[in-house]
Amino acid sequence: MTSVTNRIKAVKQPRGGYIPLKQFSATTLDDGKILNSDESVSPGLVGMAVDYLSRLMNGAHPKEAFKISLNGAYLVGEFDKAISLLDKIVGLDNQSIANACILVGYDVAFRAGPARFMTVDTIHADEATIENIRIMVQRSLHFFETYGPITLDGFTFESAYTDTITSGDGDYLTKDTLWDFKVIKSKPNKDYTLQVLIYYLMGIRSNQPEFLSITKLGFFNPRQNIVYQTAIADIPKEVIETVEKNVIGYTD
Repeated sequence: MTSVTNRIKAVKQPRGGYIPLKQFSATTLDDGKILNSDESVSPGLVGMAVDYLSRLMNGAHPKEAFKISLNGAYLVGEFDKAISLLDKIVGLDNQSIANACILVGYDVAFRAGPARFMTVDTIHADEATIENIRIMVQRSLHFFETYGPITLDGFTFESAYTDTITSGDGDYLTKDTLWDFKVIKSKPNKDYTLQVLIYYLMGIRSNQPEFLSITKLGFFNPRQNIVYQTAIADIPKEVIETVEKNVIGYTD
């Protein structure tokens, strides 16, 4: 079973990547807030907590917003514990955010397999971490007020997977843009730009009508509060064909 992200790790891209970041415009959204420098939870878990809480606050059902976490908990026999945590996630209060950080600790069991799961009992979000997550979720909500509304979220690519890529899930679609959230301290790299292109190319083959109006690819980084966008029409045809054939594995 090969995910989109694992496939990208195995691909040797041309210098600068199939889609260099310089092709993306960058727009900073200034909210006047500064994040705390230290966090007590790993960056990966913080990123997932921001993502899933943003989905929840945008109206997703709790079980849908945290579905990957719940699937992971089921695989390691801790589903009831996970549901108990989920029941305590009701907004952006301290307890909700702290429990979200614990709950997303189950994701690894689903994404990488139960053998990679350790325990969620050591995950503790301190006040600085909770404040950072709250700010980043609020930034995400403002982002969607400006660039939304959301037309599809947490999407997969049934009927579009191949022998080369057998799993993967995207973040958000708005009317004309496929968005990927990256809660990182750096700029998106060539692996990330390839990732959103793969999502788009698989999406248009997945028979989901929301992809038919997509004309742009984008990132939002709520940690830096920066929006990146590029037009799909500006991506060379030969790049798209190469990625379809050599990276994803389409033959038609």
